[in-house]
Parts: sequence; structure tokens; C-alpha cells
Amino acid sequence: MKILLVGSGGREHALALGLQADSACTELHCAPGNPGTSQIATNHLVAVTDNTAIVELAKNLSVDLVVIGPEVPLVNGVADLLRAAGITTFGPSKAAAQLEGSKHFAKGVMRDAGVPTSRSFTCENQEEIESALDAFGAPYVVKDDGLAAGKGVVVTDDRAIALAHALSCKRVVIEEYLNGPEISLFGISDGRNILPMQPAQDFKRAYDFDEGPNTGGMGAYSPLPWAPDDIVDETYEKVLAPMIAEMSARGTPFVGLLYAGLALTDHGLRVIEFNARFGDPETQVLIPRLKTPLATLLYKAATDSLDDVALEWRDESAVTVVLAAPGYPDAPQVNGAITKIPVIADTQIFHAGTTQSGDALVSAGGRVMTITGLGEDLTQARDRAYRAISQIELSGSFYRSDIALNASVAEKGN
Repeated sequence: MKILLVGSGGREHALALGLQADSACTELHCAPGNPGTSQIATNHLVAVTDNTAIVELAKNLSVDLVVIGPEVPLVNGVADLLRAAGITTFGPSKAAAQLEGSKHFAKGVMRDAGVPTSRSFTCENQEEIESALDAFGAPYVVKDDGLAAGKGVVVTDDRAIALAHALSCKRVVIEEYLNGPEISLFGISDGRNILPMQPAQDFKRAYDFDEGPNTGGMGAYSPLPWAPDDIVDETYEKVLAPMIAEMSARGTPFVGLLYAGLALTDHGLRVIEFNARFGDPETQVLIPRLKTPLATLLYKAATDSLDDVALEWRDESAVTVVLAAPGYPDAPQVNGAITKIPVIADTQIFHAGTTQSGDALVSAGGRVMTITGLGEDLTQARDRAYRAISQIELSGSFYRSDIALNASVAEKGN
């Protein structure tokens, strides 16, 4: 099977390794890819925002499957163009990708599907915004209705900050605050069936102890020893299956990866948000744990053939830690030299914001690399991840030191 993977981040590097490990994958191409994917695939300098170039590349390569990683090309409708050209594609249509492209749209689908979520108001002017803020009170949850590269959500006790963020958005969704631990749970769908993956937890704040600004994610781990035993079944029954059924009933079946961001509140499971693609950095812990061959799995999803598929998982735990550039997330500094990248057993280093400058590897984005450790338990996995990341040299870079710390302590206590 000849495969084209669209994207260039740490998520795509992890997917590339998973796809390449499947014996069904005979040839792997990435557009545009990164220095990490170049070691296992052929990179092509095509922008993820250029739908025409992506379709032409897929045609010229005569690929059997296109896997779309990031949200932007999905919301831009590249999956529709690929399918119209007769190319098998893993990734939702433009209409279905609105589950991520519009918070307001997602709320409407959840309402019609009976999926539990927070109460919310969609606002388009200051009067509506102020009324919604006052209705819910602090902590204020303010979300840009559209895509915002992981930086469109503000959760704050400061009304002035909440108001300022809301006014900066063309359309904004203001929600009640959901108290309780958060988890990410993905499902792989062929439009009719959806197969739930194992849960993961990511860390959105930039600094230790969940301080600092929101980011695209500073680390993640899986499995979750503290989560309810039935969390996968409950999420499937209350969230994933109803959403897939509702999208199909609307005439816009969802084919691809549905990401459910969940809060385990005192009142039960609630959906915080949906994404229409693999999450980053959760993918960097889930793909290394997935035993089911990835290329075959995604091809079956893309061809409406998941009826008799069951996911299999390795026993290992996985912890991933993000190496961030100085100034991230507000003003990341780029072009810093990256050196002393270690090679350690049971550790995988995924490139994200990197590029090649002559013979030198340099930073090219805010989240530079993601380092995943695998182990018999979370303690061993995080020890391996931190031992590796501590050796990488990038001037001014930083990383959180508490990824999976509480969970590993709790796991030992059990």
C-alpha cells in the first residue's frame, strides 16, 4: 500500500512511524513532513493549506491512501477534493470537520445527539458577551468559535481578561466551567462504526503545576490508572456512537478520527470539545501503544470496513514530554541549533517544529520536539522520557517537569 501523510508536526511523525511499521505499507510519503519523517519516508515540499497541490501530489504518486493529520486542510475541504478524484482518504469531509471548525456547530450536533456537555451561549456582540459572562460567572470559559491553533480558549477568574478575549473573536462561545479531571478519548470511524481508543491525558498549561498560558499541549500519558474502569465503554455509548449516528443522519457522515475532550465532573461525563483529527501530543503516546497495524486500520476506516475490527493494545505505559522553544506560546524564538539528541532504548523522539539548515538541525516552531518514553509502568516510562529530554540542547528551551507525575505516584500507591 502506497500512502501519503499530510502534515509536518510531532503527531505526523508519530503517525508516520506507525504507518511505516505496518507491513501493508510498501511506500510512505509525507507532505510536507519534517526532518524526522525524512528518515522513514519521502518528504514533498507541499503546504498543508494548498488543496490543489495536495490532490495533484496524491494523483502523481498514485497513492492507495491519503491520511490527513492537521485540522486546517480538513476544515478547508481537502478530503472532499481527494475523494472526488477517486483517492481513498482518511479524514472527514469539510462539512463533518465543522465539529472542530466551529464550536457553535459542535454544540448543535451534541444537542441533537443527546450528548452531555456544558451549557453555553454563542455571542456575536458585546451585549451578548457581557450577559453570558454574568450568567455563568467565574471561572469564565471563553472559546473562539473557529480554529485558533490551540490558543483560542481562555479560562480565567478575571472578567476583564475574559471580556477582552471574547471581543477579539468574530464569534465566541461562552460556557459554564466544568470542574473535574480532563481526559482525551479518540475514536476511529468509517462513517457508521466507531472504534474507541485508549484514553490519554494531556497538559495544556505551559508551566509546572498547570500554571501559565494555554498551549497546544506540553505532554501526555496513557493509560490512566485513576480513570473509571468503564470510561471507554461509557464514552462510546454516551458520546462517540451518538455523534457518529447524528452526523450520518444529517447526511454528513464522519470518516476519520473523532477526538473527544472530556471532563469527569461530579455530575458525570461531559464533553468539553471535539477535534476532527488525531490530537497532539496524545498521538505520541497512543500510537506507540497500539498493537493493531495502523495502515491497515486507517485504510479499513476510509473504505467503510470496520465492522469486524477490534483494537489491540500493548501492555506498556507511555509518557511524552514536549521540548518548547524560548518564548512559547506567545512569541516562540526560532532558528536555534538543536544538538545532542540521544538514542535510548524504549524512547522515541518525534520532530515537530524543526527544520534542516545545511548540516544543522534548528528550531522552526514553538513545540520543537516530543519525547516519548515507554515502560512497564508510568514511573519507568516518564523516567525514560525525562532522561532523554534532559540531554537535548537547545538554548533557552524549556519543558514541564511534572508530566504524569501525580498519576505515576497514584499508580505506585495502588
